[in-house]
Amino acid sequence: MQNLLSNLKITINEKLYVKDPETSELGRKILKNSIILIDEIGFESFTFKKLGEKIQSNESSIYRYFENKHKLLIYLSSWYWSWIEYNLVFATHNISDSLNKLCISIKIITQNIIDDKNTPHIDESILNRIIISDFSKTLLTKDVDTENKEGFFLVYKRVINRLIDMITEVNPKYPYAKSLASSIVQGALHQHYLKDHFKTITNLSDKDCLSDFYIHMIKKILS
Repeated sequence: MQNLLSNLKITINEKLYVKDPETSELGRKILKNSIILIDEIGFESFTFKKLGEKIQSNESSIYRYFENKHKLLIYLSSWYWSWIEYNLVFATHNISDSLNKLCISIKIITQNIIDDKNTPHIDESILNRIIISDFSKTLLTKDVDTENKEGFFLVYKRVINRLIDMITEVNPKYPYAKSLASSIVQGALHQHYLKDHFKTITNLSDKDCLSDFYIHMIKKILS
């Protein structure tokens, strides 16, 4: 699996960038340092001017890759969900048991993320923190319907659709597979956020139990 992951090429919607950042050293430097800077100061305070200062490049050079920071955030989110999808595919492709496949997928979606050394310009552990705190900012906008039609959230929806298919395999008669799948993906982010900021209202602050919680829940629901 690791050999396969080391050769993966993540493809992002071309409408999210002006120039593909994966095609140049500067572009990869923009991705790497934007993740670090957003994590350090927050997306609200993040600007291309501050990023330019961090990478010692003109602000205008960043605009040659991204139109604005909103599209950069959607780009990073798409990259993250693509990476999650690759892990889902490779971890389950030889699993025949439907429930086991679903449980493995839930563990991948809910686990604490560590950096994947196969992607040196992307620190997935830091990117995961950004997704936990800021992914909702890509969705909760006035332009979400237009951006959805443009395919900006295609990979995110694809991850959820994979879960929907697995849930349906386990129990074809369960009538709420879509709601359950989307609740698992979005709920996992919310629970991690609670762990970091509202410890008194989640069991995750006491122990790493998120995968256990969702696996317990789906077994009860789908049995």
